[in-house]
Amino acid sequence: MYRALGSFDTTAIGFGEMPLTIENNLGHDMGIETIHAALDAGCTHIDTAWAYYCSGGEEQTGEKLVREALESWKGDKSSILVATKVGHFRNFTDGRPTWGKDGKPEHLIAHAKESAMALGVDTIDLLYFHRPDPEVPYNESIEAMQQLLDEGVAREIGISNASVEQIDIARNILGEKLVAVQNQYSPVHLENEDTLQYCEKLGIAFVCWSPLGGFRHPYDEHLFDPFRKVAENHGVSYQQVVLAWELAKGDH
Repeated sequence: MYRALGSFDTTAIGFGEMPLTIENNLGHDMGIETIHAALDAGCTHIDTAWAYYCSGGEEQTGEKLVREALESWKGDKSSILVATKVGHFRNFTDGRPTWGKDGKPEHLIAHAKESAMALGVDTIDLLYFHRPDPEVPYNESIEAMQQLLDEGVAREIGISNASVEQIDIARNILGEKLVAVQNQYSPVHLENEDTLQYCEKLGIAFVCWSPLGGFRHPYDEHLFDPFRKVAENHGVSYQQVVLAWELAKGDH
C-alpha cells in the first residue's frame, strides 16, 4: 500500500529509526540489520532526526546510522524516501536524559545543513520542524524552513507536534510546500484527532509517530484490548490490527 507524501509515493507504513539510536538501543550492528530488514520487507519511507542520539553522546547518530544502512544495502535505493527533523536536541537534566527545544532560525538552518551532511545528500527528501519552541515565535521558525526550501537544502517541508493553529501559520508561509504533519497518534493517544481530520481537509499527509503507543510514557494497556480481540479472531497480531485501523482513518 502506497500513499502520496508531497511529490513522493511511498509505503503507507514507514520505519521510525529513533529506538535504534537513543537510550537502551540494540547496538550499532543490530540497528543496521533492522533497517535492512525494513527495506527488504518493501518499506520505502525511513524517518530519523538530528536529535536521535543518546544524551551526552555523539550527535546525529540516527542520521549517520541511516546513511550507513542505505550505503550497505544491496537493493534499489532510488525509491527510498528519507525524512529527518530539526529543532530538538538532547541533554541531561538532574542526571536524566531529556529533550530540549531549539527553534531559533539560525540554528534550524545550521542543523538542517548538518543533517544533509550526515545523511550524505545535497538535498534532504523531507525535512520537518521537529517541535515548537515556546521561546521563538512559530512563524520565525517556519520562515527558516522556507529559507531551507529556497536554498535547496530540503525538497519537501513538514511540521511535527503541531496544533491546528500552527498548521495554519505554516500554511500561510509555505503554502502548498507544506506536505506533511507528523503528530503522535494511536489508540492510547487520540489527542491529535483534530489535526488528523484537518490534514485530510487540506490534503496534507498525516504521519503518525508512535502509532503503537510508544514507550516513553505510561498508558492504559487495556485500551488495546478491542484490537487484541479482533487480532485473535483473525489470526494476526494486535499491532497489525492497530496499524490497519490507523490506515483506515483516511488516505492521507
